Amino acid sequence: MDLVIDKLFTQLELESLRGEAPTPLYHQMYTLLKSRILDGSIAHSTQMPTEQQLAEAFNISRITAKRAMDELAAEALVERRRGKGTHVTHHYSPEPVPAPLTGMLQKLASTDQNTKIKVLDVGMLVPPGDIRIELGLQDDEKAHRVVRVRSTENGEPFAHYISWTVGMKEGFSRSDLETRVRYDIMKENGHEVTRIDQNLTAISAQEFVANELDMKVGEPVLSLTRRSFTEDGRLVDILYCHYNPKRFQHRMSMDMDDYRG
Repeated sequence: MDLVIDKLFTQLELESLRGEAPTPLYHQMYTLLKSRILDGSIAHSTQMPTEQQLAEAFNISRITAKRAMDELAAEALVERRRGKGTHVTHHYSPEPVPAPLTGMLQKLASTDQNTKIKVLDVGMLVPPGDIRIELGLQDDEKAHRVVRVRSTENGEPFAHYISWTVGMKEGFSRSDLETRVRYDIMKENGHEVTRIDQNLTAISAQEFVANELDMKVGEPVLSLTRRSFTEDGRLVDILYCHYNPKRFQHRMSMDMDDYRG
């Protein structure tokens, strides 16, 4: 099966390679392709795009595309055969999904009305393997991926969101997502969420999160994963939230009858 580039990358990503960046162009492309292979977006045995297709799609030279593919081959992620093209050799294996945390943490990801949201990227993509499996999608089916940052009214970013949503026919535009509540848009598309499961943990900030939240790479960040279900039990949305703990705090009250510490 030939790989369709526009199923894996948004237009913003296709235009993201920068010659003036400190990282060489070939390594920027290699990193993008590697991440899609490791997370299962590009499945085992899938035929990779040709060097010419990559060069045209990302507006780079064929030599740059070749070096990126050579790096993937050197790590045994792909195999290159003359006359047969390049195929993925990496076998994706999904990790177990931790049991969701429900109940008293349900409102943790809710945001104050006096905050601002900025959409960094939105588009239809083939989700990573684990997400695709959870959402019940076929190998080549797409879902809406939205990347957002929420800031205080003073302009200080405190939350970074990546969401994957299925079944959206309208309303998932940049302007709508910056001015409206996502769940309202989902409801208008026939997805009325009746149950939310959440999992809360602390992790080290990755570069893409640290850059957006004014943090250092490796600093502790509050991580929340939210799964939203409709009344019939179907999972329609997965949201990954990262919070700068210096700018975001969660307070809650507990009745001592419910305390079992």
